[in-house]
Order: sequence, then structure tokens, then C-alpha cells
Amino acid sequence: MYLLGDIGNSETKLFLVSKQNKILKKIIFLTKDINQKKLKKNFKIDFKKIEKILFCSVVPKSFNLIKKYLIKKTKVKCNEVKNLNLKSLIKIKVNYKQVGSDRITNAISLMNNKDNFIILDFGTATTFDVLIKNTYTGGIIAPGIRLSLNTLSDKATLIPKINLKLIKKVIGKDTISAVRSGFFWGYAGLIDNIINLIKKETRKSFKVIITGGFSELFKKSIKTKVIHNKDITINGLLKITKLIK
Repeated sequence: MYLLGDIGNSETKLFLVSKQNKILKKIIFLTKDINQKKLKKNFKIDFKKIEKILFCSVVPKSFNLIKKYLIKKTKVKCNEVKNLNLKSLIKIKVNYKQVGSDRITNAISLMNNKDNFIILDFGTATTFDVLIKNTYTGGIIAPGIRLSLNTLSDKATLIPKINLKLIKKVIGKDTISAVRSGFFWGYAGLIDNIINLIKKETRKSFKVIITGGFSELFKKSIKTKVIHNKDITINGLLKITKLIK
């Protein structure tokens, strides 16, 4: 049995996975809440059955807290994606130290030797990652939708907290509908424009994969044909576990 984890800026997801790649258990909690007490409460598993441990983490402090906890529970090494030699799985043509483990993991999930991919991930930031064949060639980081919505309402006294949802009209009739329209159509335009610019710059065609919190909302709202893949990160982690002996 494997213990796999995805530590993001907002949420941490833990997975117990069988050797047959079946997810046996999934635990989600807020990354900012990670402490020894919280970990003791959430890690209700039989550590004797764990054979491999692997995390992708963009929050080093939180990963170190989890690693410290696991050292007390098991002798199995707690691995982080970027501490492994990934050269057999992916070629990276950018500054390796500055690419998030989650983005590398997502890229590895899709490697197939023939297709080019753009991965659009709606997380704390909205990220675009470009894969040409088996090579990670770079990407784009735009402000995250939820983060931007919260910042606007925090800084603008008369703008309340707003939940983004599917809309058809562009012109808002009040503050809430105007802000909702600005974010919905603004991000839809941003997404389509960036994808088109990537295609123009590379002169290549791509399969576009979307994942993350707002992917369900935007998958049918943008002009670009996309493939929704909510399991891209866990599938990438499963591929990477093969490197652990």
C-alpha cells in the first residue's frame, strides 16, 4: 500500500492507494491548519502496511511537519517529488528549482511520447504548463480566481464576498452580477487568449487538459476544446512511485 500526498497552498490531499492503483482512502484538510495534533487526527491508518510514501509539495514548511510526524510512525522513507531523479520520466527545459512539484507531477501524468499538452490548473494560482512530446518547456502563472475574488472584496469596502457561477449575460445589473461577469468572462477570455498565444508561439497543436477547483465551471464556457482530468496529480504520483525502490 502507498501513502501519496499533494500539499497545495490551500488544501492538502492524502491518498491511500493499493498496489493495483486503486484509491482506498482520501483525506482533505486545509494546509494552513497542519500541526501535529491535526496530523494525529487525520492519519488514522495502519502504517505497517505502507510500503512507499511520496508527496508533491509547494509548501516546504507543511511538508516538513508531515515528514516529522511520519518519521515517528514508520521506517519507510518520506519522499518528495523533486528530491527524486526524474530524468527517466521527463525532460525539463526550464529552471528546475523554480517549477512547482505539483506542475511537474501533472506533466509526468500525461507523458506518452506522441502528444503535446497544455495543462490548465485552477489552483491558488491559475497555471498553464506546456509539454511538447516528453519535454516540459515552461508555462504561465496568472492570479488565482478565488484569491483574486477574495482580494477584491477585502480591499473594496462595497464589494461583498462572491461565489463564481455559470452565467450567460455579460452586462451586470448590480454590483454582484457585474463582478461575477468580470471574473467569469474575464477569465474565460484570458484562458482562450493564452492558449492561442501558446499555439502561435510554438507553431504546434495541443491537447488541452484542465483540472483544479474551477475546471468544472470553465470546461464548457471557453472556446477551446478541453479535456477535464480531476485525477491528474494522483496519476502522476503513481507513475513517480515506480522510481522508489
